[in-house]
Amino acid sequence: MNIEGSVVLLTGANGGIGRAFVSELLDRGASKIYLGVRNLTSVQDLLAVSDRLVAIELDVSRPDQVAHAAQIASDINLLINNAGTAAFSGALSSSDTIGARAEMEVNYFGVLALSQALRDTPAFRPGGAVVNILSILAHVTLPVAGTYSASKAAALHLTRTMRAELKSRGVQVLAVMPAQTDTALGAPLPDPKLTPREVAVGTLDALAAGHDEVFPGELSQTTAKAFRADPEGTQAYLANLVHAIA
Repeated sequence: MNIEGSVVLLTGANGGIGRAFVSELLDRGASKIYLGVRNLTSVQDLLAVSDRLVAIELDVSRPDQVAHAAQIASDINLLINNAGTAAFSGALSSSDTIGARAEMEVNYFGVLALSQALRDTPAFRPGGAVVNILSILAHVTLPVAGTYSASKAAALHLTRTMRAELKSRGVQVLAVMPAQTDTALGAPLPDPKLTPREVAVGTLDALAAGHDEVFPGELSQTTAKAFRADPEGTQAYLANLVHAIA
């Protein structure tokens, strides 16, 4: 897909990766970018940068806001599902399911609900594209972020299902699986980390190349290569990073 002249809805636009996407999309000539954010004041500085930016109040876990955003952004031909949340909790080590439910609501159901609401827009017609920002943890579980890993695994299967359903329409559906990234959400994870720009650039390059899945940046590619070479060994290593059960 060619970004030049595209109309984009980007969720989670106020975060580290979101802001990197805004910059890169503008540089590549997107004609309009809807910034989906829960708090409109969080992108006031971005709105001052370009008149091609339009802010939309959008919490993807709220059906009313999803429906409203779908009405406003009915002209998009590119949807980037970037909003995400992480509780950094285990399964049995957590005393409740609050964090896990929030992760599923945003990382899985939010992607599904917004995509369903926008399925009659140009993004879901020939030449359109949907990009889902996932994580390399969609493939391998990090127990210290176990429920997050589960939500991203669910979102990966959802992405592949969407791709199959949209194949006959000629819609590109791209799964993006970065390693740990230098953002507020990724702060608890160890170094080294990707820069948000590496994620944005790698994603849009893969979109332009017509790819289905991408591990953006050298760190993601190295981690993915290690997992493909020895999935059991990689999982065994990550299994050491686990919360204690009280």
